[in-house]
Amino acid sequence: MENNVNSNAYPMNRRFRQLSTIRVKPAAGNPCRGWLTAGQLTIPVALGRGGILANKREGDGGTPRGSFRPRRLWWRGDRHSRPHTLLPARIITGADAWCEDPGDRHYNQWIRRGDGEGGDRLKRDDQLYDFIIEIDHNTRPRIAGRGSAVFLHLARDNFGPTAGCVSMTKSAMLQLLRRLGPRTRIIIG
Repeated sequence: MENNVNSNAYPMNRRFRQLSTIRVKPAAGNPCRGWLTAGQLTIPVALGRGGILANKREGDGGTPRGSFRPRRLWWRGDRHSRPHTLLPARIITGADAWCEDPGDRHYNQWIRRGDGEGGDRLKRDDQLYDFIIEIDHNTRPRIAGRGSAVFLHLARDNFGPTAGCVSMTKSAMLQLLRRLGPRTRIIIG
């Protein structure tokens, strides 16, 4: 395992019990915006430019409808200290990417890339991927073309639509991370 992997989550604190379920629903009148409800917390989120779709396809801009589990937190250790979370966590490096090529055997998986090699880079110049919650969308089984790199991550300043992810403010992300664990169900739709 890599040196920058830290799968020991912070000890659970009585104030921050793991959530059993969070729900993401579209906002009335705007399919690219929504609401995430986690216990008593309700926060605005941006959704994919295609809204929430039951039949997600690669490149359609849709946020997949369904029930998912968080797998891991990825974060920019060069910009932020490790947030409190019950999830396994990994620092993002310059070589970390996500395979979005349906013809590649590593489709919808984390990959390492050198300079000039393809893949959706996790280390970005903007702030969108400073915190990424990887979810288990299209993982078991992985089906080519059914969508890749669907994450919960930080929103653009104008809450513009994503390419299929769920995005939120940094403060909302940090609040959510405190209560999100591997057994939490994320229900979208």
